[in-house]
Amino acid sequence: MRVYVPLTLPGLAEAHKTGELGAGPLVAYAVTPALREWYVSDDTEELEYAALGRAALASLRLLDAEPGAPRRRVVVAVDVPDRMTAVGPGQGPDRGPDPDAPGEVRVSGTVRLAKAAAVHVDAPEAETDVTAAARALAAADGGDDDAQAVVDGAEDHELLWFAPQEIASLLGSGI
Repeated sequence: MRVYVPLTLPGLAEAHKTGELGAGPLVAYAVTPALREWYVSDDTEELEYAALGRAALASLRLLDAEPGAPRRRVVVAVDVPDRMTAVGPGQGPDRGPDPDAPGEVRVSGTVRLAKAAAVHVDAPEAETDVTAAARALAAADGGDDDAQAVVDGAEDHELLWFAPQEIASLLGSGI
């Protein structure tokens, strides 16, 4: 299963240093039945793009929690065995899939960075909008339509695609 793991640039640097995205369970996003229902499409490419978008939003949430991180969303696309994924178990065994998080999965076990298919990162030009979006998250979550428009503004920026072997250069370039 292709999963999209949200990170920050410091998180990507740590993964590059250790060679792994971390020991599970990791929160990731994938094409799940809930995502198919939410996105209402049968096109696999569109669904994968939607899962990538959900991971980009989760990366934005990580940025909100990590104020010192450069204001660029990061998503690592990685293929993992189906047996390593579980759809939306939440924080405990009694919690079902979160209806507000279509496509959310938990990945168990260690995920090696070497298994990454691609890394997606915001361009430097997105920094202003991503900064504003991270600041507006709490208000948007509270139902503020103006704040939601600011959060949605980050989605106007396409994430750049990088091959896994470009990670060292990517981290060294200041992107």
